[in-house]
Amino acid sequence: MATHQVEPTRETLHGVFSRDFAPILIINPGDTVVFRTIDAGWGIEGPEVPRKHFEDFIPDRRGDGHAMCGPIAICGARPGMMLEAKLKQIIPSTWGWTLAGGWDSPINRRLGIVGGGDHRLNWALDTKRMIGRDQFGRTVALKPFMGVMGLAPAEPRRASTVPPRREGGNIDCKELVGGTSLFLPIAVDGALFSTGDGHAAQGDGEVSGMAIECPMERVEVEFHLHEKPPIQTAHARLANAWLTFGFNENLNEAAGDALEAMILLLQARHGLSKLDALAIASVCVDMRITQVVNQVWGAHALLADNAFNRA
Repeated sequence: MATHQVEPTRETLHGVFSRDFAPILIINPGDTVVFRTIDAGWGIEGPEVPRKHFEDFIPDRRGDGHAMCGPIAICGARPGMMLEAKLKQIIPSTWGWTLAGGWDSPINRRLGIVGGGDHRLNWALDTKRMIGRDQFGRTVALKPFMGVMGLAPAEPRRASTVPPRREGGNIDCKELVGGTSLFLPIAVDGALFSTGDGHAAQGDGEVSGMAIECPMERVEVEFHLHEKPPIQTAHARLANAWLTFGFNENLNEAAGDALEAMILLLQARHGLSKLDALAIASVCVDMRITQVVNQVWGAHALLADNAFNRA
């Protein structure tokens, strides 16, 4: 199997999802792509203000959302199949940043912090010790992941990078670290995978609207195709658990979609009836809020491998 390298350049960077973008690479199932990415805000130096931005970025040409690299086409990928993005290694750069308040958002309006400017944390990232330190001396453990991983939609319109969709995108799930796999339903031939929005650490919810936003030095992804997936919605395999997603403007609907997908997964993997799967889920499945800031709510259901044993 081949390994390919993708660098952030004028030809590889874009800020919307579109089925009309020509792939920058065409690979075979089983191949690995090693990405290097800039931060979601197109910064190539930082984290201080003012920052230098990517000089060749042209918003009118390829969108002005999260800075992503791609798209990658996988030979044989067809609508109805599932793409597995196996995340082998994710290594952040040496700096990151977080903002809170200042701009208009539902949370900022609720807290009364729309006006008056924002609050900024500048982070120095120690990738050997996996610790981030802000300018006030506070430290956090680093658990790097990619906020945006998604496929092109079937619709001819360009899709924003902000709200996550059926085909993924701005999922912002902190569980998708190195050693996990993200499964995404394919909508167009080739799948057309893109990624960006590196996060060095984040809490469930991403409540200020930002995690530790950072470039990534190395994002190693191995790609596989599945013709008959057990469920047709985005889900993930963690080291010792399964995870299913729901995305909706209504949190109840997002949670319901995540739960329904988990029920289907329990039925497919364990041969349970729907009622039995629901009863087991009530005992063993954790429902969590993925993020609250991306125009639509994100929820996920998590089932640990050791949550129950068959008789």
